Amino acid sequence: MKVKINRNAAKVLKQMLESEEAEGKMIRVIITEHHGNHAHYALQFDNPTEHDVIVKTDKDIDILLDTRDAEFLDGVWIQFFYVPEEGFAITNPSKGYHHHH
Repeated sequence: MKVKINRNAAKVLKQMLESEEAEGKMIRVIITEHHGNHAHYALQFDNPTEHDVIVKTDKDIDILLDTRDAEFLDGVWIQFFYVPEEGFAITNPSKGYHHHH
């Protein structure tokens, strides 16, 4: 499974991982809801389970993905934008839908 992270997102995720709340945990991309052939995504801190794969990214951040949701999670792209408003945009280009978090 694959995950892409833009430079801004990598910077923010690294800061998040340095917080007390994140101690000993990893970043997980979750699906908050399904709508037929697309999904809404969010990020949370979590620990790996037996259903997870740890995806290494080119930004030195490992991301947890649940293999049971591989159809929607494989190929997810995590971006962070400062304009027009600060926030993450998590998309899966192969599914043609995105969600701003």
